[in-house]
Amino acid sequence: MEFAVVGQEQEVYEDPLDLMDEIEQLKIEKDAKILAHFYVDGDIQDIADYTGDSLKLARDAVSIESSTIVFSGVHFMGESAKILSPEKTVLMPDLQAGCSLAESCQAPDLKAMQDKLRAEGRQIQTVAYINTSAAVKSLCDWIVTSGNAREIVERIPADQEILFVPDQHLGRYLMEVTGREMILWPGSCMVHEIFSLQDMLRAKKNNPGSVIIAHPECPQNILEVSDFIGGTEKMRQYVASVEEPTKFLVATESAMIHPLEKIAPRHEYIPVPGIMESTGETCACNRCPHMARNTLQKVRDCLKHGKPEIVWQDYFNQAKEVLERSLLK
Repeated sequence: MEFAVVGQEQEVYEDPLDLMDEIEQLKIEKDAKILAHFYVDGDIQDIADYTGDSLKLARDAVSIESSTIVFSGVHFMGESAKILSPEKTVLMPDLQAGCSLAESCQAPDLKAMQDKLRAEGRQIQTVAYINTSAAVKSLCDWIVTSGNAREIVERIPADQEILFVPDQHLGRYLMEVTGREMILWPGSCMVHEIFSLQDMLRAKKNNPGSVIIAHPECPQNILEVSDFIGGTEKMRQYVASVEEPTKFLVATESAMIHPLEKIAPRHEYIPVPGIMESTGETCACNRCPHMARNTLQKVRDCLKHGKPEIVWQDYFNQAKEVLERSLLK
C-alpha cells in the first residue's frame, strides 16, 4: 500500500483525478463552494471555485450564495470567512493549518503593549496584518492585507502613532513607501524569512535578464535587490503585464508559481531557494508547512463529513466590525 507523507501524517494514496471528481459531486450535494489561497497546492487551486490572496478571498466569502464554504488555506483565513459570513457553515480541510506570523502575536501580549503605550500618554492606532488570530483582530483599529496596506496606512491621521503587528518586514516596507514612522512588532513569516540572498543573487547571475519578484513579507536585504515588490495579486498582475517571455525569480511561497504559470504561461518561473536556520544549508524549504497540510483528500473528507468547522466565538463580534471597515468598504 502506498502512502503520501504530509507533515507528520500519512495518507493512503488515492488517485487525484478520482478525488477531484468526488469533490465536484460533493460540492453539489452539500451546496458548497471551495476557496483556495494561492499558497496551497496547485491541484486544490484547480478544483476551487475561487482562488486569490487574503483580500480577494475575504470578499469572495461574503459574496457567494452557497450555504457552505470550504476554505483551503490556514486557520486565520477560515476565521475571517466565518466572521464576515456568520450565517454560512465554514469548513477547513485541517484546523491545524496555522501561521507563524499569527502565532508570533498573541492577544494578551498585544493588549499589554497597547496598555503600556497608552499609559505613557501616546495616541495610537493598531494596524494588524490579516495574518493574525480573530482575538488579535478584535483589539485592532485596522486590518490590512499586502494588497491594501498602503491605502489603509495613508488614511490614519498624522497625529496618531501606528502600532503595526505582527510582520516587522511588511511594516518596515510600509514605512518606506508611506513615509510614516511605526512601532513594529517583532514577528515574521517563517517562509519569507529564510530566503537566501546569496543564492538568489547567484541565480540572478546565472540567468541573465531575469527579474526578481518578491513579497513585502521578505526581509529588507531581499527587497533591496528585488526588481518588483508586491503581494500575490500584484505579482499576478505584474507578470501578466510583461509581454516579452521572461525568467522570473520568485521570492515567495513556491505554490505561488502555479497561478503565475496559469495567468502568464509564456514566462519561466524559478523559485528562490531558502536557507535552513539550524545548519545554514540551502534548501528547497520555501514551502509553508501549514499551507501544505491542505490536501485533496482532506478537502474531500471535510465536505463529506461536514467538519472540521470554524465555530463562532464571542470575540468574533468585535473582529467583525474592524474586518468589515477595513476590507469591505
